[in-house]
Amino acid sequence: MKSVQQSPTDPAFVQDPYPFYQKARAQAGLNYWQDYGMPAAFRRAAVHAILRDRRFGREIPAELAQPAPAHLAPFLAVEAHSMLEAEPPRHTRLRRLVMRAFTSRQIAAQREDLQYLCHDLIDAFPDQPFDLLAAYCTQIPVITICRLLGVPSDMAPQLLRWSHDMVAMYQARKTHETELAAAKASAEFAHFLRAYITKRRSDPRDDLLTHLITAEEEGDKLSADELIGTCILLLNAGHEATVHALGNGVKTLLQQGWQPDWLAPAGIEQLVEEILRFDPPLHMFTRYAYEEAEVMGHSFQRGDQVALLLASANRDPAAEEAPEVFDPTRPARTNMSFGGGLHFCVGAPLARMEMQIALPILFDRCPDLALAAPPDYSNSYHFHGLTHLMVTR
Repeated sequence: MKSVQQSPTDPAFVQDPYPFYQKARAQAGLNYWQDYGMPAAFRRAAVHAILRDRRFGREIPAELAQPAPAHLAPFLAVEAHSMLEAEPPRHTRLRRLVMRAFTSRQIAAQREDLQYLCHDLIDAFPDQPFDLLAAYCTQIPVITICRLLGVPSDMAPQLLRWSHDMVAMYQARKTHETELAAAKASAEFAHFLRAYITKRRSDPRDDLLTHLITAEEEGDKLSADELIGTCILLLNAGHEATVHALGNGVKTLLQQGWQPDWLAPAGIEQLVEEILRFDPPLHMFTRYAYEEAEVMGHSFQRGDQVALLLASANRDPAAEEAPEVFDPTRPARTNMSFGGGLHFCVGAPLARMEMQIALPILFDRCPDLALAAPPDYSNSYHFHGLTHLMVTR
């Protein structure tokens, strides 16, 4: 297997990882990424195949699991009950129960409130240059998730702090301080949700938390720990991805110019798909091999890890014509930004709806929106999102 070398914390790489992806794709579908010490899939065919291959999964094989550091116990306790880290049959059971509550009806019911929220946020925009990421892109998903779960919207800033501290565990530049902050946030978040779940059991409402509590199949229900893990997953994954998808999308539209037709009802779905394809918020996921498997000429052994470069797969010239060009008129195809297979993101319909509503309202209300400063990406790979998006209106 051919090798590639690129530090994931190199500032130049963080700002623009796509030239590295392009070189790695041209070399092979699978390359050994020396900095991570594992094979990495860069071409769409390889990423697509491994995401759907049941010989690979998210959960570490039991015989390879190491004793957990005591200071990470609260964080790992939440992770242990998250379907993101589970495989069948546990994943099958959790996802089935969650999907009984997290229905298309639940998502669609947020549409009108989401429209009002976008207008309210824009009404509060200042006249001087401001950070659109904080004023708009961050607020939409976190407040929507609060409303969906039935958690008071005034809890949004606190939930956001917990979410940021927990999600930081997945970045390449992780430190001991990162771990301590994640453990503290996990303990506080779980404590809050446990009390709130108890309250909802005695005072049920028409919200997602109540529906998760009552979701049942053949007498099986989610435990309190599973409810906590699910709620935290929905907030952390849903918030982090949508914030950066919106931010990256607005940045691209402002840098490259935008056409009103793209934001019209007939074009908005294609625009959102192209934003997700062109500059997605999550660039890498990993999988473990569960048995001996040969993929693209490489033999994996049980326990081997492989990195799946979702953003690289989205720009594979074997799958897209002129993939380096941002073109919202291209026919919308399934991209890799929400993963695939059993772990395809359950929140994808909600994220798409948020973007399809938030972007047209923003550019309709603020047609003169412009960048006030060069945007910078946060040094938080595997995620790919901006630190700020300073604009004028």
